[in-house]
Amino acid sequence: MFSSVRTRLTVWYIGVLALVLVAFSIGVYIMLKRTLYAQLDSDLKSTAESTSASLVRTAAGGKEMQAAAMDELNDHIGPDQSAGIFDSDGRAIAENPDLAGVRVQLPDAGKRDAPIYLYNLSADTGRRVVFKRFTLNSPPAVFFLVISQPLDELLNSLRTIRLVLLFGTSAGLVLAGLGGSFLARRSLLPVARMTEQARRMSAENLEQRLPVTNARDELGNLAGTFNELLGRLDDSLSQQRRFMADASHELRTPLSVMRTAISVTLEHERDMEEYRDALEIMDDQVRRLTRVVTDMFTLARADIEKRPLIRSEFQLDRLVEECVRAAEVLGSRKGIDIVIESLNSTPYSGDEGLLRQLLLNLLDNAIKHTPSAGKVSVALTTRNSHHQIMVGDTGEGIPLEAQPHIFERFYRADKARSRSHPSEFGAGAGLGLSIAQWIAAQHGGEVELVKSDEHGSIFVASLRAN
Repeated sequence: MFSSVRTRLTVWYIGVLALVLVAFSIGVYIMLKRTLYAQLDSDLKSTAESTSASLVRTAAGGKEMQAAAMDELNDHIGPDQSAGIFDSDGRAIAENPDLAGVRVQLPDAGKRDAPIYLYNLSADTGRRVVFKRFTLNSPPAVFFLVISQPLDELLNSLRTIRLVLLFGTSAGLVLAGLGGSFLARRSLLPVARMTEQARRMSAENLEQRLPVTNARDELGNLAGTFNELLGRLDDSLSQQRRFMADASHELRTPLSVMRTAISVTLEHERDMEEYRDALEIMDDQVRRLTRVVTDMFTLARADIEKRPLIRSEFQLDRLVEECVRAAEVLGSRKGIDIVIESLNSTPYSGDEGLLRQLLLNLLDNAIKHTPSAGKVSVALTTRNSHHQIMVGDTGEGIPLEAQPHIFERFYRADKARSRSHPSEFGAGAGLGLSIAQWIAAQHGGEVELVKSDEHGSIFVASLRAN
């Protein structure tokens, strides 16, 4: 049965579509379920709030409490709901059972201090209950309002949704199977014709030829070359997809933060300080977006080799000093000392801007993972025809399983920590070490993790001496 290519294609198509439809149906069901429960809770809360508020106003007008409570329950409680109003001692002031005669009960005494909350009855999980505590001012007294509503309608709605999703998914798979079989047959029709022509070949029609693909003829060579090309394209596209997926994830987070800040701020009028706080949040996220986009642009240009080196003559030791001074501002916020342990006069010819970015990325990475009152050390030495810039810290170290991946793009051993401590110089999206490695490679060297344990980490950037 599965020896047919058409059958295998159809089965795979149905299988993949089934996974997608099942995942989609589950997601829709969960979303609708949460929405229905949230709507029910909102309605119960609203009823409790309006009933208690109306009762407070009525009692304040001098009406007898029991009569006022009964009138409010009759006005606000629906026929499928049961409700009751109790005094501070738990005695019923007024009750309004539902059509089935179900009455409400007060929760345990230990749960009566909350102003309002919702719960399911422990003995009857088919009912949802809202409890509201309210106070009368004249004379001062505490009362409790309890409203209960059955979940039958909600459960019936969920049952209907399940049936609709089940039948919809089944019908979709049946149609997909028929359509997939038809498309597979149409797609494989040229192959079937070639097979039929091969069957008709005999001694009487030897002038006919088939484009047989094997490793020894031109079609075989073309197919092999084309397959190799497809393989290279697949690798390239996979890399691009991974890059785009990671980039989209990094860009989505600050955009979501800004959108939330804007929505919350515009809900109602606020004072200038609150508007300033919202603008500061958005400014931080815009800075983060700028850093991510800048780093992505740098790596994109690096991939297509469109970023030529702008070489100039400069003192590498002075560049190290300038970067350390810039990093001291960030380190001072956490009480981190940045010290230069060794620094020799080192003339160098290279791209000063890129090397500055390399060193700032390493310093930023060290400061970000060093606790307060820690230390970051920097040294510049020359060894074996390479200038070596060492950046060490007294941080928590990099987990052993993460060390082989630290130079991969968008990789972070501790993503939660990275998000909570954004980069100052552009390494907050997991691109800093990747960019540093590329810059070092452009100068005939590399960046290595020499040591990392619970006492800290040491990175060494080697640059080929001129």
